[in-house]
Amino acid sequence: MAAVVRLDAPGCVSITEEPDPPLHATGVRLRTLFSGISAGTELTQYRGTNAHVVKTWDPGTRLFTPGRAEFAYPAVVGYEEVGEVVEVGDDVTAVRPGQVVWGVWGHRGTTVVEQDYAAARVLDPAADPLLGIFSHIGAVALNVVLDADLHVGETAVVFGLGVLGQIVAQLARRNGARVVAVDALADRLELAGRLGADVTLDAREGGVAEEVRRLTGGRGADVALEVSGNPKALHEAVRTVAYNARVVTGGFYQGEARGLFLGEEFHHNRVDLVCSQISGVAPRHAHRWDRARLNTTVIDLAVAGHLRLRPLVSHVVPFTDAAWAYDLLDTRPDQALQVVLGFTGTDGRDHRDGEA
Repeated sequence: MAAVVRLDAPGCVSITEEPDPPLHATGVRLRTLFSGISAGTELTQYRGTNAHVVKTWDPGTRLFTPGRAEFAYPAVVGYEEVGEVVEVGDDVTAVRPGQVVWGVWGHRGTTVVEQDYAAARVLDPAADPLLGIFSHIGAVALNVVLDADLHVGETAVVFGLGVLGQIVAQLARRNGARVVAVDALADRLELAGRLGADVTLDAREGGVAEEVRRLTGGRGADVALEVSGNPKALHEAVRTVAYNARVVTGGFYQGEARGLFLGEEFHHNRVDLVCSQISGVAPRHAHRWDRARLNTTVIDLAVAGHLRLRPLVSHVVPFTDAAWAYDLLDTRPDQALQVVLGFTGTDGRDHRDGEA
């Protein structure tokens, strides 16, 4: 039997067990080491605010329609996993027991995947296994930066310094941009500075757009990357960019966009508003970039030390503390960043990474 973390209803987390899936000839059995909790999409499912919870997505028309909800409880969620190969099918030659594999299979203790899936996602044996949990959120961040179309010497303002924003800020700087990082939480601002942001601004003090114009000789930012999911932050991002500049939105906005005024700077400054969403890449990149390349690029950058992802992990807790972990992210975001569930002997409720 395999342990499974399940959402039974909004705000209700349980631990249950499911039979181990059978192992077929080309299958690879993985024992989960770590599974990260997403403070974005996954938390909207926990809160019951996700559009898929209250409406139904029609893939044919690509429209949401009122009525029966598409997302049903109970459900196993999670998309930030890393595990160890513990068993392989008779026809498997591409991987072997003991190798570590990253991917997506939900908050469950074991899973079975095809050997081709596992072989394409083997983690460098010298790497910290925790890096494997960042394959999905890192791909989201990289897609945001690709959509931003950054150039050397440009000023990029990142709104929201959760896990996604911290990765976006690092990638933007690697693209040659001067990075201004904005958030309302002091710890996140301090971390962004340690990880390379050129300037950090506290959103609680206001005047972000005015300060960015001061930093750019009155012009404004070349691009703003809004990844907080807060409509007020989106409005300030629009105010922050220069005339004919662009705002890339990677945040997952919930409900109405209260606080966004499209008749003001957006209209008068001809701001280009770009949606970045992980289900696809921009047409100009589609012949070269796909989801697999986004995933592997982020992992390769992290393993090589070009992306510093380990400092983003604020907590590693046993999977049996999942309810506590979700509540922490939901009600005390100032006390956590990336919270990870450990499935193999993890201990310590308040593990914090000490890397500078």
